[in-house]
Amino acid sequence: MKPNKLRALLNDDKPTIGTRIYSSWPTLIEMVGGTGHFDYVEFVSEYSPFDLYDLDNLSRAAEVAGISMMIKVEQEPRGYLGGRALGSGFESILFSDCRDAADARETVKLARPDTPEDDGRFGAVARRFTAGAYGGDLSYAQAVRDVVVALMIEKGGTVDELDEVLAIPGLDMIQWGPSDYGMNTGKAGTPGVNEARDYVYKTALATDVIPRAEINTADDAKRWLDIGVRHFCMAAEVGILQQWWRANGDNMRKALEGK
Repeated sequence: MKPNKLRALLNDDKPTIGTRIYSSWPTLIEMVGGTGHFDYVEFVSEYSPFDLYDLDNLSRAAEVAGISMMIKVEQEPRGYLGGRALGSGFESILFSDCRDAADARETVKLARPDTPEDDGRFGAVARRFTAGAYGGDLSYAQAVRDVVVALMIEKGGTVDELDEVLAIPGLDMIQWGPSDYGMNTGKAGTPGVNEARDYVYKTALATDVIPRAEINTADDAKRWLDIGVRHFCMAAEVGILQQWWRANGDNMRKALEGK
């Protein structure tokens, strides 16, 4: 079993930097790794089309680039998609849309080994991360145990039961989801969204569960660094491209006016 790079950083209490992609083009992973500045790439599968071969190829590209891969999966079918990604070699998983502590507890189990001590749901499978061989021995269980498990906190129920969520065995990381929270609670566009966000991060920082913040630029990190957040995921390539197209397209249209 190959070592889990992201887990090693967390075990050493090191800060981490990731970036997000919607595309399943493996070369993007190699390009990110080639900068030498990022620890992992989050494939936002919740928002984009892909197939199972893409998961294998994204993992291969990450291994070539010397970085780690995270996948963000939607609520359904989270167990299937998460299991296939981990079997392909993804070293971390971000689950979205948990509705309360009980839902979160069952979700975390999907990425934990099916052993008496772990009480997980990830059993012995012959997939890429085992080189096609069946697992089930101690090294296999430890490889699954090393998977970094993160949850989006983005529903009213998980905020209301946050202390229970943060106490779930096997949960490593949380991230705030303002858009879903605002929609789910009817608080979109109100101060209540930011108040809940601040409560979530303050509460997580007082526990062993790592809070991660999504940011667009390094300047955006200051407010988070000031309160103790040390783990970040930076802008997705679709947003970067759209920003460039909008700004430069606008400038070209203005340059062509009257020509």
